[in-house]
Amino acid sequence: MAEFTMELNDEQKEVRDWIHGFAADVMRPAAAEWDEREETPWPVIQEAAKIGLYSLDFYAQQFFDPTGLGIPMAMEELFWGDAGIGLSIVGTGLAAVGVLANGTEEQIGTWVPQMYGDVHDVKVAAFCSSEPDAGSDVAAMRTRAVYDEAKDEWVLNGTKTWATNGGIANVHVVVAVVDPEAGSKGHASFIVPPNTPGLSQGQKFKKHGIRASHTAEVVLENVRIPGHCLLGGKEKLDERLARARENAKKDGERVKNAAMATFEASRPAVGAMAVGTARAAYEEALEYAKTRSQFGRPIIDNQGVAFQLADMRTQIDAARLLVWRASWMAVTGKPFTSAEGSMSKLFASEVAKKVTAQAVQILGGNGFTREYPVERMHRDAAIYTIFEGTSEIQRLVIARTLSGMPIR
Repeated sequence: MAEFTMELNDEQKEVRDWIHGFAADVMRPAAAEWDEREETPWPVIQEAAKIGLYSLDFYAQQFFDPTGLGIPMAMEELFWGDAGIGLSIVGTGLAAVGVLANGTEEQIGTWVPQMYGDVHDVKVAAFCSSEPDAGSDVAAMRTRAVYDEAKDEWVLNGTKTWATNGGIANVHVVVAVVDPEAGSKGHASFIVPPNTPGLSQGQKFKKHGIRASHTAEVVLENVRIPGHCLLGGKEKLDERLARARENAKKDGERVKNAAMATFEASRPAVGAMAVGTARAAYEEALEYAKTRSQFGRPIIDNQGVAFQLADMRTQIDAARLLVWRASWMAVTGKPFTSAEGSMSKLFASEVAKKVTAQAVQILGGNGFTREYPVERMHRDAAIYTIFEGTSEIQRLVIARTLSGMPIR
């Protein structure tokens, strides 16, 4: 019987410490500046590229960690450094995963390198799925892709929103409807190459938190792309649509379940991001409580403060364990029979909001100022209960999984 262990191996510890060093030495000193500027931190991304941290190779290595802990470990350390810069570094991975999951070998080899660029000319990529009226409700998606057979081109029209790196990306991956009657099987993903006419940046959002990460609308107006930019190819799409038409209801339900399984597998990574932000705020509050004196003694001597810190640390560790469990289940092929992926994301997200708020409270007036980083961490933490499925959606997924009801 395999030995049970919760200890990282030596290689994992080495990688963790390497990322932590970058987060502490490069990301943290730059965090406040780029939060105020609300701009993509290109110099920091370039530094990450120089050491191999901003690269497909690095994330592939972590993804194939047989324990499943490579990605959550990396996410926690990066987002311990800073959530906004962290998302700027990992945001390209969303688009890369879209190509890796759906593209042919030729498409992967052609487009993924262009997403990252190189150390001398770093690039970013954008994954464009959400729309103004289609966030959690993917069935409401309106962006259309129509095939022009005479020219072997796809014509895309619509507006995407909440796109990380939207409009500034070298490569955009766009999800669009090709057959409205086929349900979720009528959706397909497309590569929009650099400098394609008709693609433009719409509104850039001025956000409450993660302000170093660029978030914007992407507008598609008669965007023409070559036929080979359909991920997976047209033959594969035609086969899928034909099966959907043969048995739309049965097949559609199967696809919904498959899509939900994919979301479940990705959510622990977001949970790990939340753990990183929560841990950072907790550490700031702990150090402040040990050095700040009131009435002649450190404030950590007061039970009101000490008990808060005890709860904060307990909740962070519990969140990490849920994330690690879900990540291990995903890599070992264990089914999420109780929506364990959503559990990890839900709990870690709520912990991040609560812990960062407690950190502000422990620092008092200082915590409310931008002179101390907990104010920024508290703003950043709000996103975790919103993106990659809101907390309400996570609860719905968990409840319906437990009850056996279909997840729509």
